Amino acid sequence: MQTLKKYSFTSIFSVFLLLSVAGSALAAAQTTCPVMGGTIVNKELYADYKGERVYFCCAACPSQFAKDPQKYINKMKEMGQEPEKIDTNK
Repeated sequence: MQTLKKYSFTSIFSVFLLLSVAGSALAAAQTTCPVMGGTIVNKELYADYKGERVYFCCAACPSQFAKDPQKYINKMKEMGQEPEKIDTNK
């Protein structure tokens, strides 16, 4: 018969936290539009939001993004992609 080890809530939480941080570090650069799902081919179509740059597949997407930016940032992260960090001090 196997003995089950007891783990504290803190140790379990720590493991989940580490996995979360590792997962975000492994996120890829953006290649897909978070609004319509098209491939990013023109890096001149973008919007800046909270120090991050989000690229779009067509000229119709930035206005849709502006209605609910956080929704599309979250969608990108679910796709395993990260917005580009920008220097807001310039």
